[in-house]
Parts: sequence; C-alpha cells; structure tokens
Amino acid sequence: MDKFVIRGGEPLLGTVRVSGAKNAALPCMAAALLTDQPVILENIPQVRDIQTTRNLLTAMGAEVELGYGRAQHRTTIHCENLATPEASYELVKTMRASTLVLGPLVARCGRARVSLPGGCAIGARPIDLHIKGLEQLGAKITQEHGYIEARADRLKGAEIAFDKITVTGTEDLLMAATLAEGETVLENCAREPEVADLADLLNKMGAKIGGAGTPTIRVKGVSKLKGAKHRIIPDRIEAGTFVIAAAMTGGDLNIAGCNPAHLGAIISKLHEVGVKTRTNGDSVRVMGDNPFTAADLSTEEYPGFPTDCQAQFMALATQAEGTSVITENIFENRFMHALELVRMGANIKIEGRRAVVRGKTPLSAAAVLASDLRASASLVLAALVADGETIIDRVYHIDRGYEHIEEKLKGVGAQIRRIGEMFPKKAAAVKG
Repeated sequence: MDKFVIRGGEPLLGTVRVSGAKNAALPCMAAALLTDQPVILENIPQVRDIQTTRNLLTAMGAEVELGYGRAQHRTTIHCENLATPEASYELVKTMRASTLVLGPLVARCGRARVSLPGGCAIGARPIDLHIKGLEQLGAKITQEHGYIEARADRLKGAEIAFDKITVTGTEDLLMAATLAEGETVLENCAREPEVADLADLLNKMGAKIGGAGTPTIRVKGVSKLKGAKHRIIPDRIEAGTFVIAAAMTGGDLNIAGCNPAHLGAIISKLHEVGVKTRTNGDSVRVMGDNPFTAADLSTEEYPGFPTDCQAQFMALATQAEGTSVITENIFENRFMHALELVRMGANIKIEGRRAVVRGKTPLSAAAVLASDLRASASLVLAALVADGETIIDRVYHIDRGYEHIEEKLKGVGAQIRRIGEMFPKKAAAVKG
C-alpha cells in the first residue's frame, strides 16, 4: 500500500487548481445507462472511484472511451448494449456510490441486480430509501445473498416523500423517474449542487425536470433519452480542503477553477474564526497569516456545513486558540480520524456525536492510519503543520476522491511525497 511522507512547517503559497467533482461525476456516469446513445462527460477527475465506475459500466456491456493528452479528463460512455444489468460485489465493494446504477438499470432494462455497497467505514448509509422509492414507482424488489434485485415492465410516476434527506437516494430516483410513465414528484430532496448538476445533464439528454436544487423536484417521464455532452462542476470538497489547508499553514493560496457559491458555509466558518479570504470569479484567495480562534461547528445537509469537510475543520481546530465543539449530524461514526490526530498531539475528546477540540496545540510527526476518504485528508492537513516527518498509511482512501493531491500540494510548497522517494534537504525545499 502507498504511504505519504510529509514534512511539516511550510506555508502553502501560489495557485492550486480544483478538479471536477467526484460526487457529481459518479451519478452522471450512471445516467449514461439511461440511453443507447453516447454521453460525453468533461472535467472528469482522475480518481479511484471513477475508475471503479468505468469498470462497472464496462462489465455491463458499455463502451467506455477514455480521453488522452489534453482531453485526459473527458470520458465517452456508450451503453447501446447492456447485456448484463448487474453490479457485482467484486466491482462495487470499495465504493458506496454503486447504488446509483439501480434506478437507471430498472428504468431502461426493466431489471437490475446490484450488490449492497461497500466503501468507507463512516457509518450506515441505508439503501432503504432507494428501495422504498422504486417500489412506489412500481418496481418489485427482492433482497437476498447481499444483492438487491428490481424488476418492472415500465416504472410509473408517483409522489414520493423522502423520510430523510438523501443525496444518492434523490439522484437514483431522479434518474429512474425520467423514463417512468407520467409525472413523478419528489419531496424532501437533497439540495446539493451535485444533484442540480445531474439534472442539468439529464435535461440535455431530453428529460423534463424542474426544481433540482430545491426540496421539491418534478419529473415528467419520457419514453426515451438521447446522448449529450456535459461538463462536470468543480469539486467543492476538494476546494474546501485546500481553503482549510491554506488557513492552517499560514499560507497565501489561490484556489482556482472552483465555484465560490458552492463554498458559502465553509468560507463563512473561516471568516468566523478570523481567516481572511477574497473571491474573484472562479477562484478564492486565502490569506492565512493571522492567528485564528476557535468556533463551534455542526454538519448539515447543503447549504449547511458539509460533513465531507468536518474532518478537515477538526484539524484546523487543533491550531485555533480556544475550544471548538464539533457536532456530526450526518453520519454516526465519522470521528475515527480524531484518535489519529491525538497521536500527533491534538487535544480532542469524543462525546457521542460531539468532538471537543482544545487548541492551540503543537502537533508532532507520527505514523498514522487513514480510515476513510476525508479522514485521510485531515491527516494530510495536520501533517502539513506538524513538527517532523509524518507517515500516513492507507492513502488509497484519499486516492478515491482527490486527484494527485500530493502533486498539487507539492506545487504550492508542501514537502510531500509518496513513500519510496527521498526528500531533498531542507535548503532545497520547493517554494510555491
């Protein structure tokens, strides 16, 4: 397994560019299952979850063409012949988003067999909301031996109210409803930008969707969808990670190619602790040379503070003056990174869904273990300010969602390499 070795103490200086959003690209790739014509997706990030989805689509019979050279972030997906509408456990065991193929497959093929998902160990992400919604659309669902099987001659429109807000559930049923007979009304929908981005692609394919990005989405079913070309939105979680990294390291960093409107809750929280930022078009400049103070945080569904940046904020809180109380409201088991931060010298106490972080504490290098995608990001951030060389194991987690993060950080002054490479002497450290 690859590891990161990070020597802390260097401010991040210069410009870093944000990749396309993994959490937008995955449902858009699944949407290609709804048509027998090519779907071209641009700004696709080169991360492990994307490759897993490519393998999954190929196993079903899709033709997936990867871009090269200047077009390396473009993928063409042609699902003309879906001989095997099945997502096997071997293909999806490392990725939670595999359930996104369930709705499109049953809508177009009339049947689907999808393994219960794997992925990060950050608590339950129940699929029952997907199943309940598809049953309301007329699908017959059975579950056995770790697989969900769905069948329907043709789905029929319905009024569906989610018991709780679910991003993948909203996306899955939104895709299924595009080919359902009649109108579907989805209530209590997720409002994330990734949901609106999926709806944008589906409308380009000929769907009739209104209200995406609001709690109520209306879908008028059509008999067939066509191919389309679509550019994936920037990754707001990657952007937020860099924003927090710049603040922690006392750097002066320009995060380019992002959508600042998607970062409102993160930027607002940084302003609360005393970090200065400046927005200009599609970039955010972070000037982290001021001391910052503690602030409480509660994760919420969009447009609230994202759970996917909670771990990064906890790393920031270790360097803030005072006590921060972080409340995790989305997942029940998302504080596993806290124990690793404590190994580095952080003062953190876990109280159920709350983490009490007392700062400012000096961090020192240690051997630490990444437990999930965003936990690994928090350990990278902590290592950037720690004294000495930190070794982070299991960085395949971070490769699931961050495109070449070590190269991007190295380009703005961080001393980070994958294990096996020797660091240059301190005097030869790269400046951004």
